[in-house]
Amino acid sequence: MEIKILGTGCPKCKALEKNTREAVNELGITAEIDKVTEINKIMEYDIMFTPGLVINGEVKSSGKVPNKEDIKKLISEAQK
Repeated sequence: MEIKILGTGCPKCKALEKNTREAVNELGITAEIDKVTEINKIMEYDIMFTPGLVINGEVKSSGKVPNKEDIKKLISEAQK
């Protein structure tokens, strides 16, 4: 599973990364988590606001910080 955190490093971006890493650990899955901080790369995902959460190439969230439970649900849905 490939997960990307889109954001320039603001507090919300860091919170999303923390929640995502914790969700992955709690689910006990193997996932590659990448931080995308370059504006041009972020714009490729066609989001208006950061932070963004991309799972397996699909934008699942943008402009907010989902909690761990929401992230676990998104990850589980992406595994089906």
